[in-house]
Amino acid sequence: MAKFSRLNRLPPYVFSQVNEIKMESRRAGEDIIDLGMGNPDLGTPEHIVEKLVEASRKPHNHRYSASMGITKLRLAIANWYKRRFDVDIDPDNEAIVTIGVKEGMSHLVLATIRPGDVVFTPNPTYPIHPYSAIIAGGDVRGIPVGPGQDFFDNLIQATRQTWPRPKLLILSYPHNPTTEVVDLAFFQKIVDFANEHGIMVIHDFAYADLTFDGYQAPSMLQAKGAKNTGVEFFSLSKSYSMAGWRVGFCVGNPEIISALRQIKSYLDYGIFQPIQIAAIIALNGDQNCVTEINDVYRSRRDTLITGLNRAGWEAKSPKGTMFVWARIPKEYRSMGSVEFSKFLIKKAQVAVSPGLGFGEYGDEFVRFALIENNMRINQAVRGIRKTLIQKP
Repeated sequence: MAKFSRLNRLPPYVFSQVNEIKMESRRAGEDIIDLGMGNPDLGTPEHIVEKLVEASRKPHNHRYSASMGITKLRLAIANWYKRRFDVDIDPDNEAIVTIGVKEGMSHLVLATIRPGDVVFTPNPTYPIHPYSAIIAGGDVRGIPVGPGQDFFDNLIQATRQTWPRPKLLILSYPHNPTTEVVDLAFFQKIVDFANEHGIMVIHDFAYADLTFDGYQAPSMLQAKGAKNTGVEFFSLSKSYSMAGWRVGFCVGNPEIISALRQIKSYLDYGIFQPIQIAAIIALNGDQNCVTEINDVYRSRRDTLITGLNRAGWEAKSPKGTMFVWARIPKEYRSMGSVEFSKFLIKKAQVAVSPGLGFGEYGDEFVRFALIENNMRINQAVRGIRKTLIQKP
């Protein structure tokens, strides 16, 4: 067999080990409560679905579309940013529609990173952040993030110790998996630092709307000078429960947007046009559906946090995302996150994501996804409570 050099740089998929145990248990007839993969279970709001159905009945919408996105959707994106963050976006030069964030980020990194370029990403973090750079031939350095860490101080230290200097910094707040949140002052420090050192910044803003307890997530583009150095991705997957629709966008620095537009013009013909039309309705329409989706996740968060703490597993209540990032109880910590996740499936009938799958600094943690209703979450907690009474 030929050697595929890009694939050889990708490590074994950590999550697959846990998924195999989960599937074996289900085939054996066990009722496994899956709080692992962050796949929203809530249906897409009806008015968005109705628009998709209406648009899909029109034959002229069945043709190839524009890889950068139809004009009205880019206008809707610009208007959404103005309403939400008072940020001006030129829909022609500073916005592009993507097939979700993973596609857009992967192709943008491929277009802008050469083999050997240094890319900084948080560690732990969503896997596509480092692996988009690895696939492009970049040299990835992980910057510790999470409880007890000061990411900005860690960034300064890493920059001093790295040569050649980093070309790209990838961020995501509210952060998956650690659920860390930041304020606008943080982004201003990042932007000033990036402009000073000539670093391009990509911010993954997928959880912009999933925030709780009065916290509102700022856009990186609200920071002065942000467009000089960076872009921001947003996905409709979480805010509007449109994960399978695969629609998102990237906005910001026109030169970076142009690079993404150019590579996408070679690689795709854009998203199915009825989906883009429905996305316009999502962004321009009544936003009560976003509030309702957010309320569901907040309720699930409260149920899980309360249950875990009552079971003797101390867990911090997150202010953002659809996840809970919980440090493994001390008496089980030496198992590592993969073995502990397998242990929970076998003993508690609960599937979670091992922290190691997000980076080596996540190995003392597991991630719960809030993708089951409160009744199922309570059932999961009962199984966990009974399991934690046992000796590891």
